[in-house]
Amino acid sequence: MMLPFTYLFVPGNRPERFVKAQAAGAGAIILDLEDAVAPDSKAAARDEIARWCSSQNDAANIVLRINDRQSPWFADDLALLRDSRIRLVMLPKTESADDVVAVLAALPQDGEVLPLIETARGVRRVEEIAAAAGVQRIVFGTIDYALDMNLSGDERGLIYPASQIALASRCAGIAAPVAGVTLAIDDEAVLLADLAFARAFGFGAKLCIHPRQVVATERAMAPTEKEIDWAQRVVAAVAMVSSVQGAVQVDGKMVDKPVLLQAEGILARAGRR
Repeated sequence: MMLPFTYLFVPGNRPERFVKAQAAGAGAIILDLEDAVAPDSKAAARDEIARWCSSQNDAANIVLRINDRQSPWFADDLALLRDSRIRLVMLPKTESADDVVAVLAALPQDGEVLPLIETARGVRRVEEIAAAAGVQRIVFGTIDYALDMNLSGDERGLIYPASQIALASRCAGIAAPVAGVTLAIDDEAVLLADLAFARAFGFGAKLCIHPRQVVATERAMAPTEKEIDWAQRVVAAVAMVSSVQGAVQVDGKMVDKPVLLQAEGILARAGRR
């Protein structure tokens, strides 16, 4: 299954924005019960989400961000999961595999969790978290991580955690991780710089906080038509000589196993395999 390149947040207490978010072109929308909803509005937000989700025939690209396991709202959020059609949950401040297990127990059999790594403890245990049953992919909450670590704002402070998250995801055999938000809504240069940073570590998707960020993010995360064309030609060339001995060349360059795997990875990301 081809997973989204973009995840667009929408406040859980703003039901009039749910359909608009779906129409923004993002691969998935995140109905947010955490940061975007004030404490005294969380109960009403749960009701709005339950009502709206019950009318959706396909919830495959709807993610619910609940409150973290240590919060006073966690139990009520789990109750919502048990009574709704939601099967994808983003868990803030995930710090252990046990956190994942607690959420997974409230989901349907095909439910999956997107652990949000936002703390030093989460990074330290990300290998355990990524390997937990029911994890679809890891999300890196860069803003809260920087706060937890008292970082200066220099992106070099994110190199270690980004590397650890990417490595843990790869070793666990799950999808490439999701990069954190870019707070600069109207500065595309900042967005593109953040995207380049994420792609350098092998991240495969990104959180968006505004519809204006979706198009540029999709373009940066998805393989280009040129990359897809090259990958298709590599796979076709290898297939043509699979039954005979001999070297394979594409565009004048030798094709060995790593190149073939790269081509197959591009086609998988593009949903062409």
